[in-house]
Amino acid sequence: MKKSDASPSLPASELISQRIVDLADWRGEALGRMRKLIKEADPEVIEEWKWMGTPVWSHEGILCTGESYKDKVKLTFAKGAFLEDPAGLFNASLDGNMRRAIDIHEGEKVDGPAFKALVREAIAHNTAGKASKKSAKKAKT
Repeated sequence: MKKSDASPSLPASELISQRIVDLADWRGEALGRMRKLIKEADPEVIEEWKWMGTPVWSHEGILCTGESYKDKVKLTFAKGAFLEDPAGLFNASLDGNMRRAIDIHEGEKVDGPAFKALVREAIAHNTAGKASKKSAKKAKT
């Protein structure tokens, strides 16, 4: 993969856009499509650029990361082990206690509506966790 010439001082959204362009193959298309679905599922999503060049989407905590490898694009949900996945989108990192991932290989398409539902569930999980922490603090006072 070609390293982006983009400056780390650019906004994360620009760095992610540049990564998609730099990939210049099916991986860029896949990452771009998944980014669009994330934004459709959550217009308030925060895009971040972490860990020396990893796109990250957050809403009151990390929702997922978007990594690109030679043979796949990997969307790792930070708390995927706690999410319902009725469409069976998770196909990687299934043995961990926290994360779950979706590996997309060349020619594969992820079910858009099912993916957006998964993103919304990740948001609900993050916001529920924040709400319960606030309730616990109030109970102590």
